[in-house]
Amino acid sequence: MKIKDLGVDEFKALIEEVVEEKLEEMLGDPDQGLELKPEVKKQLQRSLTAKAKGVPVEKVASDLGLEW
Repeated sequence: MKIKDLGVDEFKALIEEVVEEKLEEMLGDPDQGLELKPEVKKQLQRSLTAKAKGVPVEKVASDLGLEW
């Protein structure tokens, strides 16, 4: 298929895909391969547990020492 055969929407989708691929290639994931600190893992686990139990976000924030 040639570019001249694409419709406007198909051409836009192609450009979007190419730009996204290039950005991923250039930027990547700066955190890839890094480990979370134990205290961060603990906070995330508490947050997920609280969410599953339906604890209000204000309480979770307060427990983590955050202002909400």
